[in-house]
Amino acid sequence: MELINDVLNLIRLNVQVYHNARVCGQWRINEHSLGATCFHMPTQGDCLLRVEGQGEWHLKQGDVVIFPKELPHSMVPSVKMRGVQRHLPIAQSQSIAGTSMLCGSVDFQHNGGEQLMQFLPKLLVVEADQAKQWLHPLTDLIVAESIAGANMESPVLNRLCELLVVYALRCFAENHPQKSNIFALYGHPKLYRSVKAIHRNPGFNWVLSNLAKEAAMSRSRFSDLFKQVAGMTATQYLTWWRMQIAWSELSKGESVDLVAERIGYRSEAAFARVFKKTFDTTVGIVRASAKR
Repeated sequence: MELINDVLNLIRLNVQVYHNARVCGQWRINEHSLGATCFHMPTQGDCLLRVEGQGEWHLKQGDVVIFPKELPHSMVPSVKMRGVQRHLPIAQSQSIAGTSMLCGSVDFQHNGGEQLMQFLPKLLVVEADQAKQWLHPLTDLIVAESIAGANMESPVLNRLCELLVVYALRCFAENHPQKSNIFALYGHPKLYRSVKAIHRNPGFNWVLSNLAKEAAMSRSRFSDLFKQVAGMTATQYLTWWRMQIAWSELSKGESVDLVAERIGYRSEAAFARVFKKTFDTTVGIVRASAKR
């Protein structure tokens, strides 16, 4: 998962927990902010997730669901409960029947994060039993922090949830390679070599012939396979990756000429045009944001 690590390290995400409580009674939690990126996780107990037009899922303890763009949905108890809905502090309600529900919003420090979400399905579910190696320990840490009295303002809880989302995205990329997108590209046994070369040296004068050579394939076979797997050409991916680096560097205050040179552009004007087309904003605006 070296390549997806490159992307996740570049886009950098922030998680803000907006719900961490034990819900009791005949409870119901609806969508929080349509169109936003968010996640849900029953940390103790289970629930039913119903998503309009998509279906129903039985979320068990430790399962994670991520909405790249939040859709209308609801979560309810998996069995009929008694009493009115209550949201209680987890630390003080361990003996009360209910489900401890953790929900958070995901924001990206990099515009490329929003673009990455476009490559994902409408929702993705990571089952705890299929990701025991990392999900069980993370769930235990989240529950321990919650029982210790952590509220929604806890920086520790937010950092744990950032790890949760990063691992979930990596898990999806690893286990769903059949889709034609960047995630499939990163897991391809041959094409990943070319992508790795691009990541390691984005300023090199990459053309179809030397990228095909990295993959030990003919130029025509490489070109056809790349488009089939990634849903874009190798040249389009090269441009996309270079622009992700450019955004990251400009947002740190790097000069336009140095960034352009670093990613393989001899002309600042040409670089600025491609940047504007990719992000619908200018290099100047992004660079200026670093000074605020």
